[in-house]
Amino acid sequence: MLETSVRLLRMLALLQTRPGWSGADLADRLGVTTRTVRNDVERLRHLGYEIRSTTGAAGGYRLGAGSSLPPLLLDDEEVVAVVVSLQAAAGSTVTGIEETSLRALTKLQRMLPSRLRHRIEAVRAATVAVPGHGPTVDPETLTSIAAAIRDHETLRFDYLDHRGHEGRRTAEPHRLVFTGRRWYLLAWDVDRRDWRTFRADRVRPRVPNGPRFTPREPPEGDAAAHVVRGTGSAAWRHRAVVRLHAPVDVMGARLTAAAGLLRADGADACVLETGGDSLHNLTTFLTSLDVPFTVLDPPGLRAHLRTLAGRYLAAGADNV
Repeated sequence: MLETSVRLLRMLALLQTRPGWSGADLADRLGVTTRTVRNDVERLRHLGYEIRSTTGAAGGYRLGAGSSLPPLLLDDEEVVAVVVSLQAAAGSTVTGIEETSLRALTKLQRMLPSRLRHRIEAVRAATVAVPGHGPTVDPETLTSIAAAIRDHETLRFDYLDHRGHEGRRTAEPHRLVFTGRRWYLLAWDVDRRDWRTFRADRVRPRVPNGPRFTPREPPEGDAAAHVVRGTGSAAWRHRAVVRLHAPVDVMGARLTAAAGLLRADGADACVLETGGDSLHNLTTFLTSLDVPFTVLDPPGLRAHLRTLAGRYLAAGADNV
């Protein structure tokens, strides 16, 4: 019985490493006959694993998705990745996922071998999480929207706009975009016949969904860029377009999505579309990047910088 259990685990591990295996290859790797392979496949099926088989010269076995989640075999790096992800999800912007993540994390940590427990505890001890204070999204809302996007089905929903007015919308959902603080839905508004960005935490889907639709090309060819530009326009009192004299990959590593839209401008520069509540705050943010920059727009920001430059020169002058 022990040999059979070990062999089943080895077979499962092999099936997870590539899309398909022939019966002869599995038998050779496990040191058994092809008849034993067939019997072991049936045992795994009884345990809940969906193992599909095909006959013929190109036939064999492959692991599919079953109706329930059976035990998984993860290597060390995969376990660490799952645990770190669960810890990060505990401070998520999805309603209720904190408790669910902690339950899963508790179950997983009980089974961790000592070598992995030490690695994960080191990550935990060295990490400080900053709790989010933004709105959270019901996970059922996200899954309903995602299913409509996947199936190309028109979405009907109630929506609370920024003025507090609630109305019914009909839209062709294109993508969910997460900016690091909020979830947004980019969709083609059927009634307004234009692209619209909706905050997912204000969406209340209605059932059933509407008819299927043919997906449209997203605005600017980039859903994320359109959402970031649009939400920035709504959130910032002062918008700015600035050329940063540093490569886009360097600045991309420093800036989050909430900072604005970043695009390459040659090998040694990039353009940032950003904004702020005031010209002073915007200037403070840009100078904190610690790279040379040129203001392309607006003229008011250039004038503000010149005023500050004169003030700083006066303050740094030698007093006689």
